[in-house]
Amino acid sequence: MNRVKVAILFGGCSEEHDVSVKSAREIAANIDNEKYEPLYIGITKSGVWKMCEKPCAEWENGNCCSAVLSPDKKMHGLLVKKNHEYEIHHVDVAFSVLHGKSGEDGSIQGLFELSGIPFVGCDIQSSAICMDKSLAYIIAKNAGIATPEFWVINKDDRPAADAFTYPVFVKPARSGSSYGVKKVNGADELDAAIESARQYDSKILIEQAVLGCEVGCAVLGNGSELIVGEVDQIRLQHGFFRIHQEAEPEKGSENAVITIPADLSAEERGRIQETAKKIYKALGCRGLSRVDMFLQDNGRIVLNEVNTLPGFTSYSRYPRMMAAAGITLPELIDRLIVLALKGE
Repeated sequence: MNRVKVAILFGGCSEEHDVSVKSAREIAANIDNEKYEPLYIGITKSGVWKMCEKPCAEWENGNCCSAVLSPDKKMHGLLVKKNHEYEIHHVDVAFSVLHGKSGEDGSIQGLFELSGIPFVGCDIQSSAICMDKSLAYIIAKNAGIATPEFWVINKDDRPAADAFTYPVFVKPARSGSSYGVKKVNGADELDAAIESARQYDSKILIEQAVLGCEVGCAVLGNGSELIVGEVDQIRLQHGFFRIHQEAEPEKGSENAVITIPADLSAEERGRIQETAKKIYKALGCRGLSRVDMFLQDNGRIVLNEVNTLPGFTSYSRYPRMMAAAGITLPELIDRLIVLALKGE
């Protein structure tokens, strides 16, 4: 039986490069090699594409060769340079774990669409919408979902510091893993927070802080056939959740405790799961997404953000929520690839 050829893309030019490599390492350790033939394509921080043997920490220094994905539908695969000549490697399906810019914003999804190769995860439109938190909020709000009050600051805007009720959060509108995010407790902190966020994006979001506990829900599937993982809950000791920026995240977060399942009633967890599915559908998601929300004391559920390509590291929330619901990582990988090949 011929194995399904899966191009696994990782690394990339975003600030989440190192997280992406860790995600690819977990997939490499858990993919069914009897059913699938993985082709590992690493992208350096400067944007160079290389085929490598395995996505290890020092993958760039290993046995690599130049490889690019062709946009030619007839070719349907990779151009791999060996001995000064290019070979064509057919690809059946693509599984990108490129987090952040160029990985979750519709860019790589556009290349997959041009190539005619089925791919794991959200399409161009939903990837772009969810990557831009302001767009996601607008669409979710129109679907009857509660969102934080927010303001958009573009490149040359200089907002009046007394225009806001503090605390607020200042965020790059199109970034992930809490890079560039600052909690602002007073007007004197606003300008510095905006400048910090501008290191990651020219479009800045200022959000009114939402009082409530942070919860998340993993969603898997296409259309109306959706599976949800166990709800998780983040308890912060201080600051905000930023585990991917910590020195040793594999040992746990420095300022947060994640509980799976969430320490909530079955009724509350059920409402969070149903809200996550509603948000997933409203934003046009498919394949997988992690929906992050706030649960307020009065029972109101408020959207925080939707991550269309959540991490697959050993400490990532999405696979842990699915594992708590009985779906192991090897099974999760298999289901995602099968969904992509169905192309529904």
